[in-house]
Amino acid sequence: MDVSTSMLARDFTPDRISAAKDIAIEFIAQRPSDRMGIVVFAGESYTQCPLTTDRATLINLMKEISTDLIEDGTAIGNGLATAVARIKDSDAKSRVVILLTDGVNNSGEVAPETAAEIAKTYGIRVYTIGVGANGEAPYPVMTPWGVQVQNMKVEIDEKLLTSIAQTTGGRYFRATDNTKLSEIYSEINKMEKARVSVDSFPVYKELFGGYALAALICLLLELLIKLLVLRRLP
Repeated sequence: MDVSTSMLARDFTPDRISAAKDIAIEFIAQRPSDRMGIVVFAGESYTQCPLTTDRATLINLMKEISTDLIEDGTAIGNGLATAVARIKDSDAKSRVVILLTDGVNNSGEVAPETAAEIAKTYGIRVYTIGVGANGEAPYPVMTPWGVQVQNMKVEIDEKLLTSIAQTTGGRYFRATDNTKLSEIYSEINKMEKARVSVDSFPVYKELFGGYALAALICLLLELLIKLLVLRRLP
């Protein structure tokens, strides 16, 4: 997830980063059996949460993401390379990275194209999501008179994001508002369904108890008849 300061733009409700976090948490909750992790990037990248099945921890760490975690910038290549490094040794049948950004690569030591080729080598699919309205978006700017909202041009390198997705066998999506972003995650959720085999064992239920009790009663009745009834007969 991109955590550069441009993610504070308010073309989403209440802003891009808050919407991205909330919708990602919904996605996490819908896939309880998956091992997931979180990588964030701006001018550099780091792992916010390694691969885990602990949903509570994952969601809490997602909530803690903010735009002031690391140096500003947009290092798409570094972010993707870090995600690939975290997932490449997983033995899961389906290994996927969802790369969400709202800008143009302008930082980092790893070129996005190189990171995409590395992902392809390890058989990792990358779904890329460009976040931002068409045209301009309201953005909070610090001025001598306090924070003011100004319209800023939305710049997303859709060509690069499309190339990354195509290289790895994934797909590129464009989200222009909360609803569209939620629909994108739902579509990815449907596409990434893997059949899970579960060992099953027969469960036996013992039913002899009732029959044994009935037989015991019959046996006792027989003894009573022999001892009490038949003995009295001439």
